Amino acid sequence: MSTITKPAKRLKRRRRVRAKITGTAERPRISVFRSNRGINAQLIDDVAGATLASVQWTEDNLRTLSKMEQATEAGKVLADRAKQKGIEVAVFDRGGYQYHGRVKAFAEGVREGGLTV
Repeated sequence: MSTITKPAKRLKRRRRVRAKITGTAERPRISVFRSNRGINAQLIDDVAGATLASVQWTEDNLRTLSKMEQATEAGKVLADRAKQKGIEVAVFDRGGYQYHGRVKAFAEGVREGGLTV
């Protein structure tokens, strides 16, 4: 009997989601990574293989916030950076994480920032 670890299960979910989601220049993919300490996200154009914008929890204005506030504020920052690049619409890639808690707060922050997800 083989035991599947939590990271292996997440990787399986992540690959299943990525098989259905693709980012383009007009509608990039928002890729989320959540660790125990914070949250990172990128806007990715999969056709060109390029990162258009990114945000990390280690930035000065996010570092001192609580985890939930940090996720919401990171979403707003990413939406603002996307708007500066002329991006209005994106597709959300939860990265194999459940859509609740900090991942959900991040997505709501992106929407509050004015990006359509």
